[in-house]
Amino acid sequence: MELGLVGLGKMGGNMRERIRRAGHTVIGYDRNADLADVHSLEELVGKLSGPRVVWVMVPAGAPTQSTIDRLAELLQPGDVVVDGGNSRWTDDEKHAEELAAKGIGFVDCGVSGGVWGLENGYALMYGGDAENVAKVQPVFDALKPEGDFGAVHAGKVGAGHFAKMVHNGIEYAMMQAYAEGWELLEKVDSVTDVREVFRSWQEGTVIRSWLLDLAVNALDEDEHLEGLRGYAQDSGEGRWTVEAAIDNAVPLPAITASLFARFASRQEDSPQMKMIAALRNQFGGHAVEKK
Repeated sequence: MELGLVGLGKMGGNMRERIRRAGHTVIGYDRNADLADVHSLEELVGKLSGPRVVWVMVPAGAPTQSTIDRLAELLQPGDVVVDGGNSRWTDDEKHAEELAAKGIGFVDCGVSGGVWGLENGYALMYGGDAENVAKVQPVFDALKPEGDFGAVHAGKVGAGHFAKMVHNGIEYAMMQAYAEGWELLEKVDSVTDVREVFRSWQEGTVIRSWLLDLAVNALDEDEHLEGLRGYAQDSGEGRWTVEAAIDNAVPLPAITASLFARFASRQEDSPQMKMIAALRNQFGGHAVEKK
């Protein structure tokens, strides 16, 4: 089949290549002309045969909104737009309604796989009407990992990004657990080879995972992570997961704590810990450290 792909960055560029390897035609557009096959959205739409499928792979928020707004002007009834970025599920509902008014279908798709997806395939979670999903199915089949698993029609519009959001919330908590365990192992004198302890967990243990494999890769590159600063950004999905939990009265203590841990990483001198130290000094005479 033919696919228009908007956004050819780290994820989008590799996705274009994987889809082409499966025998499909991909026409890609990116603001970086060195990456693009065409030089405008108009040219991209003009090169596709109807019913057209255009996959948007740009940052969430305003960039996605402006791209979908422009595609709404260019596409025809029966065409389909796929949002494969990290949009919030509530935006999906809005986009689907706007496009439906012009007879254009909409599918949201959470994509996981990072820079490894080209070779390993991408885990896909998509939402939308069965009719629209069917038009995109050959691309889903090309992108997913080999075998019976790795892709799911999660439900209605918004379900794909909601599922990916929860996936990323779980990812936050798993990474935090590995990080805390690593710090504790590094701290004690009795454990003399933390890297090899992590490596030993890769086989036969209940905590083995791809994240553990990646942790070992990182420790092979820099055994004590001395070249890194202890700062971790959050992409937004962790916050949205916690907000959704509050809206639905679902307790998420581990995921919430892992999000707050990332916030703590941005404080070189924690204001909260200043108050804790002051209070300990006031009620117990505990020593404080002066600047």
